[in-house]
Amino acid sequence: MTRSARLLLLAALAGLLFAASLACGKVWVPFSAWGSGDPRWWIIVELRLPRAVLATMLGASLGLSGAVLQGYLRNPLADPAVVGVSASAALGAVAAIVLGAATPPLMFAAAMAGAAGSMALLAALTWRSTSAVTFILAGTVLASLAGALTAFLISVAPDPYAVAAVIDWLMGALTDRGWEEVRLAAAPMLVGCALLALTAPALDALALGEPAARTLGVRPGRLRALIVVGVGLTVGAGVAVTGVVGFVGLVVPHLLRPVFGHRPAALLLPSAIGGAALLLAADSLVRLAPGAGEVRLGVAMALIGAPFFLVLLVRERGRAWI
Repeated sequence: MTRSARLLLLAALAGLLFAASLACGKVWVPFSAWGSGDPRWWIIVELRLPRAVLATMLGASLGLSGAVLQGYLRNPLADPAVVGVSASAALGAVAAIVLGAATPPLMFAAAMAGAAGSMALLAALTWRSTSAVTFILAGTVLASLAGALTAFLISVAPDPYAVAAVIDWLMGALTDRGWEEVRLAAAPMLVGCALLALTAPALDALALGEPAARTLGVRPGRLRALIVVGVGLTVGAGVAVTGVVGFVGLVVPHLLRPVFGHRPAALLLPSAIGGAALLLAADSLVRLAPGAGEVRLGVAMALIGAPFFLVLLVRERGRAWI
């Protein structure tokens, strides 16, 4: 089967999962009720369609970010959280909630401000270094600092309702998200994905090693700037509207490498489509959980991703011993 055929099958799977996400939930809306004047049709138009669109955008952004970072760092355990943008965006949103500015536009602005600050610090800390290790260490420091500041804000919050709202938001979910959140996140995610797509030729060259990549015309500073800004926009916008949803960028590239190969550039588009498919499937499943409520999407992805990460870690450690 050709690569184009495999891509079409993956896109068809994502399309089927998109349709399924519109139909399934606590109230099922069969295809016969779509657009037929059935009152249940408005459940799709007003509630499920924006949620499915947002899941597609978020999944594609996280999947693409994970593939780019794994190709850049040449580390199969890399994830968008490694650069600290996710934790910094969460810090901004938590600050907005604690200060009583919990409207979607203000939370989005605060989260994007946190992501922008993280990008600026990451660029400043790694500007003169060409080592991927420095990039990882700087991101880890930023993520730890943002996590500590988030915990501090929660501990000093004067309003217990704000604390409950923060904890609920940090678990990550697409519940009650509408067209306003889609409009807020669309532009940053599209720009960020476009910047990440520009890194494809350089990632292939970098797979040959940094000296070879330089001889092929790769400029490390430009490549790093594209990755920092691209990941910052995509992940920051995602966190700003849905809360923290992890592990998509870690899991999806690994699932697709046996199908599409190990060349970094060849994995970017499949990872974007696969990330959308994974998040659509996960969001559909959390709505089908028994009980009146639903499992938070971030919790569900952690339950899937943490064992997957452990298996990868053990496998990579076993290879290191050989």
